[in-house]
Amino acid sequence: MAALTPAAQAGDAGTAAEAEALVKKAVAYVKANGPEKAFEEFTQGKSFKERDLYIFVYDFNGKCLAHGANPKLVGKDLLGMKDPDGKPLIKMLIDVAKDKGKGWTDTVKFRNPVNDNIQTRVNYIERVGDFAIGSGYFKD
Repeated sequence: MAALTPAAQAGDAGTAAEAEALVKKAVAYVKANGPEKAFEEFTQGKSFKERDLYIFVYDFNGKCLAHGANPKLVGKDLLGMKDPDGKPLIKMLIDVAKDKGKGWTDTVKFRNPVNDNIQTRVNYIERVGDFAIGSGYFKD
């Protein structure tokens, strides 16, 4: 059997609908279990990680409270973080949560944790209290 090429593996990537569903599942988990337990599960557990989809959480000052792809980011102030095109990554997430309560960000360039490539990504965000819970999918 021939090895799968990256194009053949594209079906393994998360979709917009799956990213949004994962965020809704995470929001329900926070409401049922409280932020402390939820943030630990989002960062260290496996139930909120699906292929290239994962949950991240930021407070409105840009501090990372949970990150399913990179636990080293938790506790860091990332408000000034920008993508390679200069777009303010974390500020965009926070603005959606604060201004709309939920919704999609503009496209950004971000490292895909599965293949380590910089790719175009769109994030779905929902506000819970004073933080933004999100996940995103890679468009390319």
